[in-house]
Amino acid sequence: MTVQKVLVVDDESGIRDMLRLALETADFECLEAGNIADAYQKIIHNTPDIVLLDWMLPGGTGIELLRRLKKEEATQQVPVIMLTAKAHEDNVIQGLDVGADDYITKPFAPKELIARMRALLRRTIHESVGSELRVGKLVVELDSHRVILDGKVLEMGPTEFKLLQFFMANPDRAYSRTQLLDHIWGVNVYVEERTVDVHIRRLRKALQTGVPGYSDLIQTVRGLGYRFSDRGVGLT
Repeated sequence: MTVQKVLVVDDESGIRDMLRLALETADFECLEAGNIADAYQKIIHNTPDIVLLDWMLPGGTGIELLRRLKKEEATQQVPVIMLTAKAHEDNVIQGLDVGADDYITKPFAPKELIARMRALLRRTIHESVGSELRVGKLVVELDSHRVILDGKVLEMGPTEFKLLQFFMANPDRAYSRTQLLDHIWGVNVYVEERTVDVHIRRLRKALQTGVPGYSDLIQTVRGLGYRFSDRGVGLT
Protein backbone atom coordinates (compact mmCIF):
# COMPACT_ATOMS: atom_id res chain seq x y z
CA MET A 1 0.00 0.00 0.00
CA THR A 2 1.31 3.45 -0.93
CA VAL A 3 2.07 5.65 2.07
CA GLN A 4 0.30 9.01 1.77
CA LYS A 5 2.39 12.11 2.34
CA VAL A 6 1.23 15.01 4.53
CA LEU A 7 2.88 18.43 4.73
CA VAL A 8 2.37 20.18 8.07
CA VAL A 9 2.86 23.95 7.78
CA ASP A 10 3.04 25.58 11.22
CA ASP A 11 5.59 27.86 12.86
CA GLU A 12 5.17 26.19 16.28
CA SER A 13 7.54 23.24 16.60
CA GLY A 14 5.41 21.76 19.41
CA ILE A 15 2.37 21.59 17.10
CA ARG A 16 4.47 20.03 14.35
CA ASP A 17 5.90 17.43 16.74
CA MET A 18 2.45 16.49 18.03
CA LEU A 19 1.04 16.20 14.52
CA ARG A 20 4.01 14.21 13.26
CA LEU A 21 3.54 11.65 16.04
CA ALA A 22 -0.21 11.36 15.37
CA LEU A 23 0.25 11.15 11.60
CA GLU A 24 3.05 8.60 11.68
CA THR A 25 1.04 6.48 14.12
CA ALA A 26 -1.77 6.58 11.54
CA ASP A 27 0.69 5.43 8.81
CA PHE A 28 1.16 8.75 7.05
CA GLU A 29 4.53 10.13 5.98
CA CYS A 30 4.97 13.54 7.56
CA LEU A 31 6.83 16.51 6.05
CA GLU A 32 7.21 19.79 7.93
CA ALA A 33 7.60 23.48 7.15
CA GLY A 34 7.73 26.44 9.51
CA ASN A 35 7.29 29.30 7.05
CA ILE A 36 5.73 30.22 3.72
CA ALA A 37 8.85 29.92 1.55
CA ASP A 38 9.82 26.49 2.89
CA ALA A 39 6.25 25.25 2.57
CA TYR A 40 5.98 26.30 -1.06
CA GLN A 41 9.27 24.62 -1.97
CA LYS A 42 8.23 21.37 -0.29
CA ILE A 43 4.90 21.41 -2.13
CA ILE A 44 6.65 21.94 -5.47
CA HIS A 45 9.43 19.40 -4.97
CA ASN A 46 7.81 16.73 -2.75
CA THR A 47 4.20 16.73 -4.04
CA PRO A 48 2.33 15.98 -0.80
CA ASP A 49 -1.02 14.22 -0.96
CA ILE A 50 -2.48 16.76 1.45
CA VAL A 51 -1.39 19.97 3.24
CA LEU A 52 -2.27 21.03 6.80
CA LEU A 53 -1.88 24.80 6.77
CA ASP A 54 -1.75 27.29 9.64
CA TRP A 55 -2.96 30.86 9.10
CA MET A 56 -0.29 32.97 10.83
CA LEU A 57 3.19 32.17 9.48
CA PRO A 58 6.56 33.90 9.09
CA GLY A 59 6.88 35.57 5.70
CA GLY A 60 3.16 35.88 5.07
CA THR A 61 -0.12 34.16 5.89
CA GLY A 62 -1.48 30.73 5.13
CA ILE A 63 -4.27 32.41 3.17
CA GLU A 64 -1.69 34.04 0.88
CA LEU A 65 -0.01 30.68 0.30
CA LEU A 66 -3.37 29.00 -0.30
CA ARG A 67 -4.34 31.66 -2.82
CA ARG A 68 -1.05 31.11 -4.69
CA LEU A 69 -1.49 27.32 -4.70
CA LYS A 70 -5.00 27.57 -6.14
CA LYS A 71 -3.88 29.95 -8.90
CA GLU A 72 -0.98 27.83 -10.16
CA GLU A 73 -1.81 24.86 -12.36
CA ALA A 74 0.89 22.64 -10.85
CA THR A 75 -0.49 22.97 -7.32
CA GLN A 76 -4.19 23.84 -7.60
CA GLN A 77 -5.33 20.22 -7.13
CA VAL A 78 -3.41 19.65 -3.88
CA PRO A 79 -5.97 19.24 -1.05
CA VAL A 80 -5.53 21.77 1.76
CA ILE A 81 -6.97 21.78 5.27
CA MET A 82 -6.66 25.02 7.22
CA LEU A 83 -5.58 24.17 10.78
CA THR A 84 -5.62 27.39 12.77
CA ALA A 85 -6.59 29.16 15.96
CA LYS A 86 -8.60 31.70 13.93
CA ALA A 87 -12.10 30.51 14.76
CA HIS A 88 -14.21 33.54 13.83
CA GLU A 89 -16.94 32.84 11.29
CA ASP A 90 -15.46 35.41 8.88
CA ASN A 91 -12.10 33.60 8.98
CA VAL A 92 -13.75 30.26 8.22
CA ILE A 93 -15.65 31.73 5.28
CA GLN A 94 -12.53 33.44 3.94
CA GLY A 95 -10.49 30.24 4.15
CA LEU A 96 -13.13 28.19 2.34
CA ASP A 97 -13.73 30.89 -0.28
CA VAL A 98 -10.02 31.11 -1.10
CA GLY A 99 -9.99 27.36 -1.73
CA ALA A 100 -9.40 25.39 1.47
CA ASP A 101 -10.98 21.94 1.31
CA ASP A 102 -11.71 21.95 5.03
CA TYR A 103 -11.22 24.25 8.03
CA ILE A 104 -10.36 22.98 11.51
CA THR A 105 -9.81 25.25 14.50
CA LYS A 106 -7.32 24.80 17.32
CA PRO A 107 -7.48 23.14 19.77
CA PHE A 108 -8.50 20.01 17.90
CA ALA A 109 -8.68 16.26 18.45
CA PRO A 110 -6.00 14.47 16.39
CA LYS A 111 -8.35 11.53 15.74
CA GLU A 112 -10.99 13.83 14.24
CA LEU A 113 -8.36 15.58 12.13
CA ILE A 114 -7.10 12.27 10.73
CA ALA A 115 -10.67 11.09 10.05
CA ARG A 116 -11.39 14.28 8.11
CA MET A 117 -8.09 13.98 6.25
CA ARG A 118 -8.94 10.45 5.17
CA ALA A 119 -12.43 11.51 4.06
CA LEU A 120 -10.89 14.29 1.97
CA LEU A 121 -8.30 11.97 0.45
CA ARG A 122 -10.98 9.39 -0.38
CA ARG A 123 -13.12 11.86 -2.25
CA THR A 124 -10.09 13.33 -4.04
CA ILE A 125 -9.26 9.88 -5.38
CA HIS A 126 -12.91 9.09 -6.11
CA GLU A 127 -13.43 12.13 -8.33
CA SER A 128 -11.35 10.55 -11.10
CA VAL A 129 -12.75 7.00 -11.01
CA GLY A 130 -16.03 5.13 -11.05
CA SER A 131 -19.41 5.68 -12.65
CA GLU A 132 -21.51 5.87 -9.50
CA LEU A 133 -21.56 7.43 -6.06
CA ARG A 134 -23.01 5.52 -3.12
CA VAL A 135 -23.90 6.20 0.52
CA GLY A 136 -25.84 3.43 2.21
CA LYS A 137 -28.88 2.66 0.04
CA LEU A 138 -28.51 5.92 -1.91
CA VAL A 139 -26.88 5.57 -5.34
CA VAL A 140 -26.17 8.24 -7.95
CA GLU A 141 -25.56 6.70 -11.38
CA LEU A 142 -23.42 9.19 -13.26
CA ASP A 143 -23.76 7.59 -16.71
CA SER A 144 -27.53 7.12 -16.67
CA HIS A 145 -28.13 10.31 -14.65
CA ARG A 146 -30.38 8.47 -12.18
CA VAL A 147 -30.73 8.64 -8.40
CA ILE A 148 -31.79 5.40 -6.72
CA LEU A 149 -32.75 4.98 -3.06
CA ASP A 150 -33.39 1.49 -1.75
CA GLY A 151 -34.00 0.25 -5.30
CA LYS A 152 -36.45 3.02 -6.19
CA VAL A 153 -35.64 5.65 -8.82
CA LEU A 154 -36.24 9.13 -7.40
CA GLU A 155 -37.79 12.02 -9.30
CA MET A 156 -35.24 14.83 -9.25
CA GLY A 157 -34.59 17.95 -11.31
CA PRO A 158 -31.25 18.52 -13.09
CA THR A 159 -30.03 21.14 -10.61
CA GLU A 160 -30.88 18.93 -7.64
CA PHE A 161 -29.05 16.07 -9.35
CA LYS A 162 -25.95 18.24 -9.81
CA LEU A 163 -26.10 19.34 -6.18
CA LEU A 164 -26.42 15.77 -4.92
CA GLN A 165 -23.62 14.57 -7.18
CA PHE A 166 -21.34 17.36 -5.99
CA PHE A 167 -22.16 16.78 -2.32
CA MET A 168 -21.64 13.01 -2.53
CA ALA A 169 -18.30 13.46 -4.29
CA ASN A 170 -17.23 15.93 -1.57
CA PRO A 171 -18.61 14.64 1.75
CA ASP A 172 -17.98 16.10 5.21
CA ARG A 173 -16.99 19.52 3.93
CA ALA A 174 -18.96 22.69 4.55
CA TYR A 175 -19.65 24.87 1.50
CA SER A 176 -20.85 28.45 1.48
CA ARG A 177 -23.73 29.40 -0.78
CA THR A 178 -21.28 31.33 -2.96
CA GLN A 179 -19.11 28.25 -3.42
CA LEU A 180 -22.12 26.14 -4.34
CA LEU A 181 -23.23 28.75 -6.86
CA ASP A 182 -19.76 28.68 -8.46
CA HIS A 183 -19.60 24.87 -8.56
CA ILE A 184 -23.16 24.17 -9.74
CA TRP A 185 -24.18 27.24 -11.76
CA GLY A 186 -20.72 28.46 -12.82
CA VAL A 187 -18.62 31.49 -11.91
CA ASN A 188 -19.88 33.60 -14.80
CA VAL A 189 -23.59 33.12 -14.08
CA TYR A 190 -25.41 35.56 -11.81
CA VAL A 191 -27.81 33.79 -9.48
CA GLU A 192 -28.97 35.03 -6.09
CA GLU A 193 -27.67 33.10 -3.08
CA ARG A 194 -31.20 32.33 -1.87
CA THR A 195 -31.62 30.23 -5.02
CA VAL A 196 -29.31 27.70 -3.38
CA ASP A 197 -31.71 27.41 -0.43
CA VAL A 198 -34.63 26.73 -2.78
CA HIS A 199 -32.82 23.87 -4.51
CA ILE A 200 -31.58 22.44 -1.22
CA ARG A 201 -35.20 22.28 -0.02
CA ARG A 202 -36.19 20.51 -3.25
CA LEU A 203 -33.31 18.06 -2.90
CA ARG A 204 -34.25 17.25 0.69
CA LYS A 205 -37.87 16.73 -0.35
CA ALA A 206 -36.79 14.36 -3.14
CA LEU A 207 -34.85 12.32 -0.57
CA GLN A 208 -37.84 12.12 1.79
CA THR A 209 -39.09 8.64 0.95
CA GLY A 210 -40.15 5.73 3.09
CA VAL A 211 -36.49 5.15 3.99
CA PRO A 212 -35.70 7.35 7.01
CA GLY A 213 -32.56 9.43 7.47
CA TYR A 214 -31.55 10.26 3.91
CA SER A 215 -32.96 13.78 3.75
CA ASP A 216 -30.84 14.50 6.85
CA LEU A 217 -27.65 13.90 4.85
CA ILE A 218 -27.91 17.50 3.59
CA GLN A 219 -27.01 19.45 6.72
CA THR A 220 -27.29 23.18 7.33
CA VAL A 221 -24.08 24.80 8.61
CA ARG A 222 -25.21 27.81 10.57
CA GLY A 223 -23.84 31.11 9.28
CA LEU A 224 -22.11 29.45 6.33
CA GLY A 225 -24.06 27.12 4.07
CA TYR A 226 -24.42 23.35 3.75
CA ARG A 227 -22.55 20.06 3.92
CA PHE A 228 -23.25 16.43 3.06
CA SER A 229 -22.40 13.96 5.83
CA ASP A 230 -23.61 10.62 7.15
CA ARG A 231 -21.90 11.14 10.51
CA GLY A 232 -24.53 11.13 13.23
CA VAL A 233 -27.26 10.24 10.73
CA GLY A 234 -29.03 6.96 11.41
CA LEU A 235 -29.37 5.39 7.96
CA THR A 236 -31.33 2.20 7.44
